[in-house]
Amino acid sequence: MTYSEASMDSLRQTGDELADAVVATLFERGEVGTFNSLMRYVSTAGTPLPDGLPEVAREYLQATSVPPAWVDWGEMEKARLFFIDNNVHISTALSFAAMPACYVVPHVAKLLSATHGLNYPSKRMAETGQFTVYLMQPDALEAGGRFIPAAQKVRLLHASIRHHLKRENRWDSEAHGTPICQEDMIGGQLFFSLLVLDSLHRLGIHMSTEGAEAYYYAWRVVGAILGVDQDAVPRTLEEARQFQDLYMLRHMGPSDEGAHLTRQLIDLYEEVVPGTFFDPIVSALVRYLIGDTCADWLRVPRTAWDSVVKTAPTLLGVLETIEDRSPLGAWALDRLGHLTTIFELSSLTRGRVMHYAIPEQLKKDYGVTGAVPRTRRWTPPAPTVTP
Repeated sequence: MTYSEASMDSLRQTGDELADAVVATLFERGEVGTFNSLMRYVSTAGTPLPDGLPEVAREYLQATSVPPAWVDWGEMEKARLFFIDNNVHISTALSFAAMPACYVVPHVAKLLSATHGLNYPSKRMAETGQFTVYLMQPDALEAGGRFIPAAQKVRLLHASIRHHLKRENRWDSEAHGTPICQEDMIGGQLFFSLLVLDSLHRLGIHMSTEGAEAYYYAWRVVGAILGVDQDAVPRTLEEARQFQDLYMLRHMGPSDEGAHLTRQLIDLYEEVVPGTFFDPIVSALVRYLIGDTCADWLRVPRTAWDSVVKTAPTLLGVLETIEDRSPLGAWALDRLGHLTTIFELSSLTRGRVMHYAIPEQLKKDYGVTGAVPRTRRWTPPAPTVTP
């Protein structure tokens, strides 16, 4: 599959027809509150839908209650094992590379700023972490799993944000296309898959091609469940690279919102790190994984730890050697990785289960105070030729 400016422009105009129609009907009939109340504790696949649920929501939930028919369960199991083997590294990449990458796209940063709970800035990180943990469980897509209900609600959440921003004239559609459009949904899917794999490589983590491809495949399945157009999504890592490179060249650049969200992320993880001595390692990790140009755009401070973090591949290489040579060491490191991931998620959620709900209004629920302004598109500098 080949991507071009024209094909990407087309993806910018498209949202999610099914979810958008459901959300529009719920708002038109005043049934959003009923939906949220009745669905709050429906968190596992196969749970009977509650009585009194709006019919349009019931039809949507039934239609999206099973994964796509084309899912390769063998690949999904490979992806799960890949996650178990690399869970700490993947969590690190999600937090310190994938999320900042979202912030370095100005219109995405503006949208995230418009939909963040201002009194709970860790909300999106907590939701993302919980979502990923749900995905990598053995029963993720089966009855009793938590992933499908979470994905169904997140899909409606995205549709509700489109509904609010467009209805309230808080989004410059001429400049930015449809909010949470297909191009941005695919871009986000690649940040959480391909960019994570790139970050693992930068950290010196040894990965098999089979494991990396399975991990990317799992996020393709996620995209399908979240309403990504499967005719447009990259099928292979090579196609994904082409899409991501073009997407970033089209959109990446500095913004006040991106810098603010990054500061929130750094502050959040500095609270998680015990004491204060190691606090600068958070900024150093972000800078190391996304590079100096993007880090400068996001105003990530330079610290004395910037050089220290560059030794991470060596340290991780030692741990991998232990893992490869000792079954007991492998078990202990996997267990430690699991516990570390759970501790991080618990710190982000503050011990709460994150509930994905449709916001009834953005101003009350998310603190939106004004329209999202037009931003200038970033033009990459001409390459410097070194003799």
